[in-house]
This record gives sequence, structure tokens and C-alpha cells, in this order.
Amino acid sequence: MTPPVVLSSASVYPEPVAAAFELAAELGYDGVELMVWTDAVSQDVPAVRRLSERYGVPVLAVHAPCLAVTQRVWGTDPVERIRRSVAAAEHFGARTVVLHPPFRWQRRYAAVFADEVARAGEHADVRLAVENMFPVSRMGIRTVPYAPGFDPTTVGHRFYTLDLSHTAAAGTDALDLLDRMGEGLVHLHLTDGSGAPRDEHLVPGRGTQPCAEVCERLSTGRFAADGVVVLEVSTRRCRTRAQRATLLAESLVYARLHLAPVRPPSPAVPRPTPTP
Repeated sequence: MTPPVVLSSASVYPEPVAAAFELAAELGYDGVELMVWTDAVSQDVPAVRRLSERYGVPVLAVHAPCLAVTQRVWGTDPVERIRRSVAAAEHFGARTVVLHPPFRWQRRYAAVFADEVARAGEHADVRLAVENMFPVSRMGIRTVPYAPGFDPTTVGHRFYTLDLSHTAAAGTDALDLLDRMGEGLVHLHLTDGSGAPRDEHLVPGRGTQPCAEVCERLSTGRFAADGVVVLEVSTRRCRTRAQRATLLAESLVYARLHLAPVRPPSPAVPRPTPTP
């Protein structure tokens, strides 16, 4: 058994969310992770459901609107955004909601974040998987905009999302973080980064991160049976749909290749001794 490989709707930006379902169906992805953001359709649960049914591609995860540009999507209360994300996941039959840690300026939210994540997970058959983030560098100054930090394992949550572009930007050892997340790791954003202090979301295999080894480690055991692998790559510089499809097809092939369980070699069969 191998985990499903799904396409993040963020991977088709600047095309709309409908393009994610169309490309996922065309290329053979197992589903879509819905990024809820400024695209009006991404915020419209019934509209997304219609896209899912039209293309025959399920929504297997929901990424809550927790980016700086989505602070007014689904209201201004970040706790309400968590609850609406959980409700959307339940509507789609998706088991995972991806969350970022709070920003430092969200002091009230930060104070209740861990309890809200645990509470929401207890009252719904949905896993709230907190994602690792990264510091921000501006004019040579490196700051951490998240509270209490960009590594969610320092707080401790039940479920985690591992993002390999974020480990690259943070200078974090991805394999060490994978080990710290342990059995709580249920969601992988399979992508890459060069190690530059910015979020690049490269096609896996084009950067410095141990993407292949991460996939191989997750190809067996609990994650293989219960986890989800999401291709969250940047295609915003593509000028045509064909160029975008090429990158997303390459990403899918990479994932499937390295998630295939390694089978032990077959025992050698002795050759019969020729009869003299």
C-alpha cells in the first residue's frame, strides 16, 4: 500500500482552483488539497464540491486560510476560520486540515491555538495537522513571525504536516524533523528548496532537500496506510497550461517513483544440476 498523491490547488496559481481539478484528473493525481485563499471559488464549499464531482477528483485535504493575504477570508476571527475549515473537510469527506502556527501579532489566537486544535480534532473525524514554517529575512535581518516559533514540535501537537520547502528556507534538517514528528506526521507537502532564505516550492528533486529519502521512509508503516502526500509546487512562472502540466506531471512521477515500497530481492532459485 502507498499513500495517495494529491495536488495542492496552490500549485496551479495564478490559474483558478478549477484548473487544479482539471489538471489532477488529466495527469492522474489521486485527489486535490484545497487551499482556501483569495480565489472566491476556493471559499465556496458547494462550488468546490461541484468541481470535485465534475472531474471525478476527491478533495482529500483542506488547507485553512492562514496566510498573511487570507486574514479576512471566512471572517476575521482565526478560530472561526479553523472551525469552518474543519466543517469544509467534513463536507468533502477529507480527513486532514492543514494549519500554520499563529503569527506573533495574533496574541489572543496564539494563547488558545493549541487548545483549539486539540478541541476541534476531538469533536470531528478530522486531523488538524500543524505545519512547520520558517523565519523571514528582510534587508539582512532574520525574524520569526510565528508564535511561539516556526517548529510546531517544540509545542507538541497530535498531528503534523511536514513541508520540505519550509525546511529548506529555515535551514532545518528535514529528516531530523521527520523523526521528531514521529507517529504524528500524517501529511507531507512534497516540494523542494535550494536552501535560500525564502519559500521556493521547487519541483521535488530540483533542490537540496532529501525528498527521495523522505518518500522512501514514508512508503511503509503507518504513514503509508493513513497519510497523504501533497505536491505543493510553484508554477507561477509558467506561461502556458502545457508548461504547468509538464512540471506537475514531473512532480507526480517523482512522488510515485520514490513512494513505491522497496521489495526485498527474490531468493535465488538453484539451477538444476544437468544430468550427465
